[in-house]
Amino acid sequence: MLLPYFNKNYIEAGLDEAGRGCLAGPVVAAAVILPKDYEHPWLNDSKQLNKDQRLELRTEIEKSALVWAVAEATNQEIDQINILKASFLAMHRAVEKISEKIIPEHLLIDGNRFTPFPMIPHTCIIKGDGKYLSIAAASILAKTYRDETMEALALEYPRYDWQKNAGYPTIFHRKAILEYGYTPHHRLTFKVRI
Repeated sequence: MLLPYFNKNYIEAGLDEAGRGCLAGPVVAAAVILPKDYEHPWLNDSKQLNKDQRLELRTEIEKSALVWAVAEATNQEIDQINILKASFLAMHRAVEKISEKIIPEHLLIDGNRFTPFPMIPHTCIIKGDGKYLSIAAASILAKTYRDETMEALALEYPRYDWQKNAGYPTIFHRKAILEYGYTPHHRLTFKVRI
């Protein structure tokens, strides 16, 4: 059973990202503020759900959340500043978006590190997407939006199988890079090994 909040007295936003380990595409982050009494029987870490469940939950989260936002950092930004900093940049952009409607008083971050957002305290929670509802919701939004991006890019670049691997370093994807080279969407600072 996932927890509804870390501290009941604060307006909390859950944050998570998708696509850190990929060879191509952006890293996508989401920020979600859920009602304090929110519950859903199968809201969980996006990796524990199948695609249909994630898409159904995404619709539910977007309808039920007090506010939500998705943001990204491009593959070029990833190459410029590194994937960890780019993940935090995408998260900051998501917080900026939700802050236009509701300014969170506390951020719950999935993981063990975060670059502090100005004026908003945060708590890092390892495997937080399996512990807190708002982080799980953010993980679902980040994952589904990123998968859609990669499916669209796969129509332009069908040789890399992005509609199936979402840019992750599968054997098929790595072999395709060695055979056909990089696209404008690949992260050039990531090593490709077979």
